[in-house]
Amino acid sequence: MSRIILLILFICCFSFHLLAQSPAKSRVVAFYTGKNDPAHVSFVHEADRWLTQLAKDSCFEYESTNDWNELNKDNLSNVDLVVFLDTRPDTLSNRQAFQNYMENGGAWLGFHFCAFALNGSSYPQNWDWYHETFLGSGQYKGNTWRPTTAMLKVENNSHPVTNDLPNNFEASPNEWYSWENDLRENPDIDILVSIDSSSFPLGTGPKKHEVWHDGYYPVVWSNRRFKMLYINMGHNDIDYESGTNKELSFTFNNTVQNKMVIDALFWLMSADLTPQK
Repeated sequence: MSRIILLILFICCFSFHLLAQSPAKSRVVAFYTGKNDPAHVSFVHEADRWLTQLAKDSCFEYESTNDWNELNKDNLSNVDLVVFLDTRPDTLSNRQAFQNYMENGGAWLGFHFCAFALNGSSYPQNWDWYHETFLGSGQYKGNTWRPTTAMLKVENNSHPVTNDLPNNFEASPNEWYSWENDLRENPDIDILVSIDSSSFPLGTGPKKHEVWHDGYYPVVWSNRRFKMLYINMGHNDIDYESGTNKELSFTFNNTVQNKMVIDALFWLMSADLTPQK
């Protein structure tokens, strides 16, 4: 009997040792504002639901907040990945905390409107580090309308985010952005996905400039100097005209696109990811 008890104690101690040695779960924190445009609000709620379920299925910790003051040095000290679901921080202290986090090995994933900046709007370009150095895109230049699907082209199929994707895939409906800067001219930027020329004309108008007939439009890119990825997706189609704001499309109703986002999340959370200097 004593031998059995000793064996049980040994097994319990060994199991406890294994649990103690197991790595802690990665912690992901998403920030959002969730106001004003119903399409962006729809995406925020959809993305929050999707990420919550993915975290449960994939064993990482996920939380979201609309309190941008939580973006500070103390809170970021134990965060493995920061996600911006719509906007960006506005205060100097929150911006500096985020910059310090990224410059010291932090990881970031951003969607659609978080890159928007236009002087004269409610979101002016008043943060050079973020828009010029970090994202590289500069100010917003224009967009398509209405939100429509697009055929996308994988520009770099050797990257962990895109190496399991087909060369071309159809995206969920979205309002597609163009940018002031040509990202192809920035040696720090690695463009992973762009709009394929087969998508043209892209958009339905009614304004002529809201329909693109040609040009080069990056959709997903990374900055080699940081652990970051920007995805220009995150604007659900909304029935504005009827006044009901009924949701007409969802971003995460797309298996291939979802795989890209999942691969991006785990690439950014990976411990061996080292940004280039």
